[in-house]
Amino acid sequence: MKVGLYFGSFNPIHLGHLIIGSFVANNTEIEQVWFVVSPQNPLKKSSTLLNEYHRLQLVQLAIEDDEQLKTSDIEFKLPRPSFTIDTLIYLQEKFPKHTFSIIMGSDSIQNIHRWKNSETLLKNHSFLIYQRPGFPVKENASNIKLLDAPLLEISSTIIRESIKKGKSIKYLVPEKVRLEIEKSSYYK
Repeated sequence: MKVGLYFGSFNPIHLGHLIIGSFVANNTEIEQVWFVVSPQNPLKKSSTLLNEYHRLQLVQLAIEDDEQLKTSDIEFKLPRPSFTIDTLIYLQEKFPKHTFSIIMGSDSIQNIHRWKNSETLLKNHSFLIYQRPGFPVKENASNIKLLDAPLLEISSTIIRESIKKGKSIKYLVPEKVRLEIEKSSYYK
């Protein structure tokens, strides 16, 4: 199976994430997109993160009705912080019949040289890059495919700030996710 790995904190997951995942699953050779919830991104402060199991649950709620999208807690079982190269090695050992591609925005690929073993990643793995305004892709390799995916200018930061201010997040996240966030008083 051809699997697209969409790594992220998903703090919380929002419609922008889901649009990208669905676009990749429906407009590329990828058969299934796995939302890999990262418990601790080495390039982000963990103090702003909702508990990883709560974030995982929100992702599960968001995609539970879509067979092409899957939630992955694989990084929960690996040493922290989470490094993409380590996760890929583990997944290739665990699922030898699968091929994995990394899904990321053009803003993220600009930082890839800060990642652990970035040269190995760029050399040995395929990338599906959705282009974000103001972040041109400078990497040029046969294993990098640029996607003209529809984008929403939504961020998890804006959602968290809206919640703290008591503003509605309706239409920014799936309804099931909004209801769970409200019920559990997340991000207040």
